[in-house]
Amino acid sequence: MRGHISAHAVCTAIRDDIVSGVLAPGSRLIEDILAARYGVSRVPVREALRTLQSEGFVTTRHHAGACVAELDEQEAADLLDIRALLEPLGAARAAARRSSAHLKVLRGLVRLGRERARHGHPADLRQLDSWFHETLAQATGSPSLTALLTQLRRKIEWMYVVEPPTRVADSWDEHGAVLDAIARGDAERARALMAAHIERSLPVYRLRRAAPVVREPKRAVNTVRART
Repeated sequence: MRGHISAHAVCTAIRDDIVSGVLAPGSRLIEDILAARYGVSRVPVREALRTLQSEGFVTTRHHAGACVAELDEQEAADLLDIRALLEPLGAARAAARRSSAHLKVLRGLVRLGRERARHGHPADLRQLDSWFHETLAQATGSPSLTALLTQLRRKIEWMYVVEPPTRVADSWDEHGAVLDAIARGDAERARALMAAHIERSLPVYRLRRAAPVVREPKRAVNTVRART
């Protein structure tokens, strides 16, 4: 069965463990150990590490081989600046290219987000927010932009702790306003509203300064939900 598990699934599993802190910054990534941990052969592990290195989650050190990349404050700050440029672009592209299916999903997420905000469900809200932005990325109609936005959000999640916002209801009203502009096909308004939303959200991001607590890792990649 090992040969039937794709490098993409292994990459998703390792990336999730890096982002969540199971694999701490600076720790070595030994192919044999990873293959045993996830129940796969070394081939998809090797391919996954190459992909993760290109994404910036993995680095190669002399005499040590592949390691989880270290958190860098300058790069972390740059990520938020890049987000401030790319996500408004994504909203503008979504206004021009979104499908009716995208709009249906986004409307459902905004409706759920507003409902959860009224009743105070922070864990649900974090997941709904992630789904909202991922769906917006898919609605751009650009595989390259979708991939960039998705990778950017993963790296921000890795480098930052997101504190519970004090303005949850306002945040979901902003999501709703962005969605309204996208539904009308108003690219410039969607861009401006997303830029303002990102600017207002900055106070909830706190850099992870200490190495994450290492938890018991997952044992099989086929139990990991692949991200879209």
